[in-house]
Amino acid sequence: MLPTVRAPLSTNLDDPHARVYFVWDQEVTTAQLRLHLQATDPEHRALWIARVMREARYQDVWRFLRLADIVASWPRLERHLGRMRPFWQWLLDGWRTDGLLPRAD
Repeated sequence: MLPTVRAPLSTNLDDPHARVYFVWDQEVTTAQLRLHLQATDPEHRALWIARVMREARYQDVWRFLRLADIVASWPRLERHLGRMRPFWQWLLDGWRTDGLLPRAD
C-alpha cells in the first residue's frame, strides 16, 4: 500500500485552498484554519490561536489574528505557546508599559 500524498505546504495565505505552511503535521487549508480560529468552543479556539502564534512567522500571525483576540484569550492560550510564550509575554508586557494596551488586571 502506497502512502497518501499530501498537498504541498504553501506560503500563499491568500489562497483558501492552499495548505498552510506552518501547520506541517496536518493537512489544513487556509480556509479550514480560519474556521478553527472562529470556533465557538473557547478551548479549541485557543489551541489554534496558540498554534498560529507558535508556528507562523510573526508577520503572518496578523493575517489570521487580531490583537484583541490574543489579549482576550491569553489565559487559555498561554500554556499552549511552548517556546514562544516568553516572546509573546514580553511583547504584550512591552505594549502595556508603552501604554498601547491596558494593564492586565
